[in-house]
Amino acid sequence: MLLRAHRPPLAAGVAVALSAVAAVTLLVFGLREIAPAVSLAIVYLLAVIVVATLWGRALGIATAIASALAFNYFHVEPTGTFTIANEQNWVALGVFVVTAVAIGTLADLARARAVDAENRRREADLAADLARLVLGATDVEAALPDAANRLAAAVGAPSATLVLHAAQGDSHHVAFGLDVGEHRRPATLLLPGPMTDDARDRVSTRLVPGLEAVLRAALDRESLEREVVETRALRRSDELKTAILRAVSHDLRSPLTSILTSADALVSPAVHDEERDELAAAIGQDARRLTRLVDQLLDLSRLQAGAATPRPDWVSVPELLEVAMQSINAREGEFRLSADDDAPMLRADAGQLERAFANLLENARQHNGGHEVSVRARAVGSRFVVRIVDRGPGIPAGERERVFEAFYRRPDGPAGGAGLGLAVARGFIEANGGKVTAESLPGQGTALVVEFGLEPGP
Repeated sequence: MLLRAHRPPLAAGVAVALSAVAAVTLLVFGLREIAPAVSLAIVYLLAVIVVATLWGRALGIATAIASALAFNYFHVEPTGTFTIANEQNWVALGVFVVTAVAIGTLADLARARAVDAENRRREADLAADLARLVLGATDVEAALPDAANRLAAAVGAPSATLVLHAAQGDSHHVAFGLDVGEHRRPATLLLPGPMTDDARDRVSTRLVPGLEAVLRAALDRESLEREVVETRALRRSDELKTAILRAVSHDLRSPLTSILTSADALVSPAVHDEERDELAAAIGQDARRLTRLVDQLLDLSRLQAGAATPRPDWVSVPELLEVAMQSINAREGEFRLSADDDAPMLRADAGQLERAFANLLENARQHNGGHEVSVRARAVGSRFVVRIVDRGPGIPAGERERVFEAFYRRPDGPAGGAGLGLAVARGFIEANGGKVTAESLPGQGTALVVEFGLEPGP
C-alpha cells in the first residue's frame, strides 16, 4: 500500500524525485521514435503522482517544476536551453503543478484520515484492554497501575497515574478529572506535562470518556458485589440467630426444666434417701449437659469470629483421646482405643484438639446404638490418622458434608443435642492444620476420619 499514515523521510523523497525525473527523461528519449516529443510530457506525471502521494504537496510541486524544466531542456525545441518558445509548454508546466497540488492535497487528506483511523483503532483496543483489566479485577484500585501503563503507552507518554480521588496537576503533570458517577469522589488521570493543546484535547475528548465509562462500570459492579456479600452475611446471621434461639428454647429449656423439677423434689419430705440420690445424679447430669451446650456455643462463636487462634505445642494424640473420653464420662465398654506404642507427636493446641475429639466421640456414642466405638490412632506415611468408627445406621452420601454444618440435625438422628458438636470439631481441627471427613455406607456405620500432617519433632 503506497499511502501510509506517516510520510517517509524527506531525504528519501528528494532522492526518489530526482531519480524519477531522470528515469522519465531517459524513457522519453526512447519513446520519441514512436510518438511526438510534446505528447510524451504526460509520462512525467508518473513521477509527480508518486512523489506527491508519498511525500505531499511541497515535494510534489518541486517534482512538477523539475519535470517541466527537464522536459523543456531535453525535449522541447530549442533543446539545451530553458527557453519556452511555445505556449503549449507553459500549459504542460501548469498541468504538472496543478496535478502535483491536487494529488498532494488528496494524499494529505487520505493520510490524515489514515492517521485518524489508526488512532481510533488504538483507542478501541485501549478501551477493550482497560475493560478487561479493570472489569476483570476483583479489586478495582489494585488494577489501576496496569491500566495507567496501558494509557501511557497509548498516548506515547513515559508514565501515567490513575487515582480514585481528586488530584491537582503541577509543573510536571497534567491532571484530567474523571466523572465516575454520582455520590462518588472524582477520580483523576495524571499525565506527564507540559502537553500541547492538540494532545490535551485528544486525551480529553477521545480517551477520558471511555476511561470514565469503564471506571464507573467497575465501581458499580464492586459496589453491587459488596452489597451482595453484606446481604448474604446478614441472611447467614439471621439464620444463625434463629438456630441459636431454637437451641436456647429447646436444648437449654429441657435440662433447665429437669433441674428445677428435681430441685423442687429434693426438698420434699416425702422423698426417700435413695430417690434423693437419684434426683441429685439427674441434676448433675443435666447440669453437665447444659455446660457442654454452652461451651459448644462459645466455641462456635469464637471460631466464626476468627478468635480461636491455636497455641501449638507438642502433644500426644493417644493421650488426648483418653482425656477426651474422660471428659464425656465414658463408661467401660463404650470405646476401644487402639494406638501405636511409638505414635509420633503432633504440634497443635492440646485444649482445642481435646474438645474436638470429645465432640467426635460423643457423636459416635450417640449413634452407636449401645455398641462399642472403635478408635484407632496411627501414623500412615507422612500423615497421622485417627478413625472413630461406630456401628450405627450410617449417613447418606448427600448428608456427609452437611453433618458438619452448625445446628444441622439429621431427621433420623437421636433426640437431644443442638447440632453443634461436629461443626465445632471441624473448626478446631482445621484451625490446627488438620481435616476431618465422614466415611459411611448406609446400614454399615460411620467412620469419622481425622488427618494431620506430621512434622519432625520429639
